[in-house]
Amino acid sequence: MENKELKFKTTLNCGGCVSKVQNDLDNAEGISTWAVDTEDEDKILTVNSQGITEDEIIAIVKKKGFKAERIDAE
Repeated sequence: MENKELKFKTTLNCGGCVSKVQNDLDNAEGISTWAVDTEDEDKILTVNSQGITEDEIIAIVKKKGFKAERIDAE
């Protein structure tokens, strides 16, 4: 399966926010790695996907009370 990098603008503002989604993202099938840049004004979530869809990632973040919006690759 092709490893694809997906980026999302989120409302994950701090380490506490990130910790709330960490377990779900760590255990989601189809994610090889992920990280949130809380220093960036858009709080960018980068996911290396190995099969998980953009909608599935957005649903995981939304389920924890945060927003995630796909950013198109430049």
